[in-house]
Amino acid sequence: MKFESLNIDQKVQRAIQDMKYEHCTPVQEQALPESLEGRDIIAQSQTGTGKTAVFLITAIQRMLESDDKGREIRALILVPTRELAVQVDKQAKELCKYIKYDSLPIYGGVGYEEQEKKLSKGVEIVVATPGRLIDFVKSKKVDLSGVKYFIVDEADRMFDMGFMPDVRFILGKAPHKSKRQTMIFSATLDSRVRRLSEQFMRESVVIEIEPDQITVDKVEQHLFHVSKEEKLPLLLTLLSKEDMPKVIIFTNMKRTAERLCFKLKGNGFNAEAITGDIAQSKRLRIIENLKSGKIPILVATDVAARGIHVDGITHVFNYDVPNAAANYVHRIGRTARAGAKGVAYTIACEDFVEHLPEVEDYIEQKIKVDHIDFELLKDKSGPYRPKPRPTDRSAGGGRGVSGSRPPLRRASSGAKGHDSKPFRAGKTRAGSALGRPSGEKRTGASGTVKKGMSQAERMAHYKKKYGGKKF
Repeated sequence: MKFESLNIDQKVQRAIQDMKYEHCTPVQEQALPESLEGRDIIAQSQTGTGKTAVFLITAIQRMLESDDKGREIRALILVPTRELAVQVDKQAKELCKYIKYDSLPIYGGVGYEEQEKKLSKGVEIVVATPGRLIDFVKSKKVDLSGVKYFIVDEADRMFDMGFMPDVRFILGKAPHKSKRQTMIFSATLDSRVRRLSEQFMRESVVIEIEPDQITVDKVEQHLFHVSKEEKLPLLLTLLSKEDMPKVIIFTNMKRTAERLCFKLKGNGFNAEAITGDIAQSKRLRIIENLKSGKIPILVATDVAARGIHVDGITHVFNYDVPNAAANYVHRIGRTARAGAKGVAYTIACEDFVEHLPEVEDYIEQKIKVDHIDFELLKDKSGPYRPKPRPTDRSAGGGRGVSGSRPPLRRASSGAKGHDSKPFRAGKTRAGSALGRPSGEKRTGASGTVKKGMSQAERMAHYKKKYGGKKF
């Protein structure tokens, strides 16, 4: 089906043509005829399938038809990440190219002042992350009473990131469900999403686009079984053997992403990492550099990469087998956008291989297992190790070059009764200080500190030992 066959305003049609959209994707073909009629929509559709155009075109077209006067928020789109807010806002501005409506992204990580200033001038479309929007609602800088089109994008990720209490709060501040059109989009229609729709939507039209049909069949998939120690050498070998202009490497944990990026740079690869706590300006800079080709390799976790849409990704690496099977489809779908082909490598080690059967059940196929010549990886084992700290044992502090701790020594502050000989731990009992052998007495310059001595007796001993100094 072509967009021109839909009952859409000519100015919006012109903007759609400028964006090089001609034929509807499956979710657009099924959802737009229903949503343009004003029906509530709940759709299962993953990233890269054109769902953003569904709710934006619907909201803009229906606003034109109602022709409400005054500049107030009439379309509210909630998204889980800052990057997705920027992406949706950009597409909204492109669709409003020939009409009077304006769009504003609202998200955390940047100052309030600029967003507040734009809100005061009036906007019709707001694309927001829940936390920052609630700040504006509570401070009465945002009025949601005029919202007629309420969209929740990537609802499953909202649940995963713990945003649903915020989403419910915002829904409670909007007009009643009978006075607005509500659309929910999610990669999976699980029980959580269905309960949300039952509570906050009218009788809705359910549209399901099978997730594995969209991307999995278009991606050339490879699987390697290796040990933890062989993962990085294998990755370096794969990155070196063929041209990979745009690559995303997924890890399950933030710490792994940061360390892997460090090691890639140490081996001469131009890479950057995106995690959930870096500054927004840096995140946007990294994404733009990836889009332009300045950075060929992005290392990211699932949560941090959510909402990042970059065309032309040639290869995806699952450095860790994902904990959730649906995330596997999300990951490899980054490299099969707009009908393009892609390659996905999955590296399974003993820590995460237990998730592999769930992934293969979810995509209803076995991933091809590739075999490697381990001799080719041996030369890669050295360079990726972090450089040792400059301290060594002879310097007297910190860890040595080998990474092991220096022998434990007694304090050598110059006080009487202390020496600098290495401490030799004997047979210990539970709770004995510093592993002191059971029954050993602490000795001082004069007398001893015996087990069972009162506090006054111990204080008198130390005053005698140190010459009456204050304690």
